[in-house]
Amino acid sequence: MKVLAINGSPRKNGNTAFLLSRALEPLQTAGWETELVQLGGKKIQGCRGCGKCAELKNGRCVFDKDLLNELLQKMLAADAMILGTPCYFTDMTAELKALVDRAGYVAYVNGGLFQGKIGAAVVAAGRAGATHAYDSINHMFLMSKMLVPGSTYWNLGYGDAEGDVQADSFALNNMLHLGRAIDWLGKAVAPHMAGYPSV
Repeated sequence: MKVLAINGSPRKNGNTAFLLSRALEPLQTAGWETELVQLGGKKIQGCRGCGKCAELKNGRCVFDKDLLNELLQKMLAADAMILGTPCYFTDMTAELKALVDRAGYVAYVNGGLFQGKIGAAVVAAGRAGATHAYDSINHMFLMSKMLVPGSTYWNLGYGDAEGDVQADSFALNNMLHLGRAIDWLGKAVAPHMAGYPSV
């Protein structure tokens, strides 16, 4: 099985990346193929609302000069995805929002391409607003008929400067549990996915 983690932070080795890596550890141990992709700080435009993906129904965004279609193919190939972001004014980064809007919409209008996949949100925050960012990511998972596992708490970690989240032992334990929950859920539902309701 394969899990894709996407880091929406412009900091390649910041708190968000650390939380994502921690969540991947149990999955690597359990034999999953894991990949962590750096999105934040790279070129990706927001959705233009042109509707071409709904018209063409080819599983792609018509705008092909940034990372979107490459990342979309990775998302489609994964059994589970973990989307991570720092908290920017109580929400996800602009880059991750662009990915959620465009990839989510392409999948939605092409017959629900994400249905049955596992989706988890992870947020790093300095102080407040993390639950709103967490909810924003989960909205795409839930309307895409994805499976969202719980953990010991919301998947949040606190720390301001780069590396601070490593002192948040509660968050680190939560990330390990999240990875184990994804592993359990993936193995539990895999034999039944052919019967997943499409309507």
